[in-house]
Amino acid sequence: MDLASSFLERSRHFLTHEYRTKLRLAVESLPADGLWWRANERSNSVGNLLLHLTGNVRQWIVSGVGGAPDHRHRAGEFEARTGADAATLLASLDAVLDDADAVLARLTVADLSSERTIQGRAVNVLEAVYHVVEHFSGHVGQIILIAKAQSPGAIKFYEDAGGLARPVWGPSRT
Repeated sequence: MDLASSFLERSRHFLTHEYRTKLRLAVESLPADGLWWRANERSNSVGNLLLHLTGNVRQWIVSGVGGAPDHRHRAGEFEARTGADAATLLASLDAVLDDADAVLARLTVADLSSERTIQGRAVNVLEAVYHVVEHFSGHVGQIILIAKAQSPGAIKFYEDAGGLARPVWGPSRT
C-alpha cells in the first residue's frame, strides 16, 4: 500500500471506527444531566462538542472536499445551552461520519494535492483530512475527560496486562 492510500485508510479508520466508538462509549456513560453540563460559562458541554464535531466534519470533508452545500452555523454550535438528547446527537454525527467516509473512499492520490477553500482558507485535500482527524481526536479527548469526571470507572478502553495496551472497545489493527 502506498503512503497516500495508507493515510486515507488510517484516516477513515480513526474517524469511522476508533474515535466514533470511544466517543459513543463516553457519551453513553454520562449521567442523565451530563450531556449539556458545563464546567463554567466559558467551557463547552458534551452536547456542544457533538454539535461542533458534526458541523466541522460536514464543512471540511463532506462540503469542502466532497462538494456538498455548506450550511454551517458554527457559532450556534457553541451558543446552545440545551438541545437534542444524546441518541439524536450521536445519530447526526454518525450520519455525517458515514457521508465523510464515502467522500474519503472516493479520493485518489492526485486528489490529495488539489486545492479547496474551506472557512475562507486555501488548503489542499490532504491538509483538510489531516485537520479533521486531529481536530476530531482533540474533542474526543475532551468528551472522554468530561465523561470520566462525571462517571468514574464507567469507561475503559484498554487492558494493560503484560505491559501492552490492548483495546477492549473493538478489534485491534491487524
